[in-house]
Amino acid sequence: MWIKEPGWITDRILFIGREESCLHLVRGDEYTILGGGMAYVVPDLLEQFDRYHIDREKITRLLILHAHFDHVGAVSHLQNTLPNLRVIGSHRAKELLEREDVAHSIIDMNRGMIAANGMEAEARDVILDPIRVDEMVTGGDRVTWGGVDFEIIDAPGHSSCSIAAYMPEEKALFASDAGGIPFGDTIFAAGNSNFTEYQKTLERFAQYDVEIHLPEHYGVFTDTDARTYMERSINSAKETRKLLEDAYRKTGDVAESTELVVEAFNTGADGYFLPRPVMEMVIGQMMRHIAKTMNAAG
Repeated sequence: MWIKEPGWITDRILFIGREESCLHLVRGDEYTILGGGMAYVVPDLLEQFDRYHIDREKITRLLILHAHFDHVGAVSHLQNTLPNLRVIGSHRAKELLEREDVAHSIIDMNRGMIAANGMEAEARDVILDPIRVDEMVTGGDRVTWGGVDFEIIDAPGHSSCSIAAYMPEEKALFASDAGGIPFGDTIFAAGNSNFTEYQKTLERFAQYDVEIHLPEHYGVFTDTDARTYMERSINSAKETRKLLEDAYRKTGDVAESTELVVEAFNTGADGYFLPRPVMEMVIGQMMRHIAKTMNAAG
């Protein structure tokens, strides 16, 4: 099943936010939020805390799975308003979020998304400050938060700071974009920083027994859709790599190749939440890696 509306997935896992910007709250003796969403979903989050009777004082942890602007936009507001919240991320995420240029870019891009969604009035009280990472985790760590066990997984390739979390009790994989981004009938291969490492991460994820797959965009997958998600994502990555390689082989130029691939993607991407300039940046990053790899191979 592909669940696109926020709500309880199991007795312990609550999908919050919006279809295009998903966060996940895990209920134990205390509550953990996985993912940081975009700033314009903060009003939704606050309403959902009330609707689902979430005691805000029991929300003690928020795990950032990577530090891209659309995955940390709500964090500063939650960090400043939830009294017991500690923010957790990878060592690399902490390093990036402490950089002034990165912090300003995250704030500026989230302000832009608030405006793009016409939510200046609804989001006027949303706090957009630099984010403080209070604790760090790394792949291989096994942690128990509020009586709930998680395994932290290194997940490079989408970004240099990507991690994932696996919850054995529910066979739930919180993969974020490192597992590919669902959209329509496809899964967008999001190997932004290093496409080769991204493909290795997908193969690593495929070793886990997954009954619930939780991206941070476009909903949650359960049962058969969860079990087959990673195979589909692996196949999508192979097809995308071929598309990138073919485009670069045709033009020999990163910018021209990027434009070809952007046009191919945009043909079926009406309604995608990211504006075209951001998609151009993402595909350009992937193309530069592919060009470097192809040039090195001769």
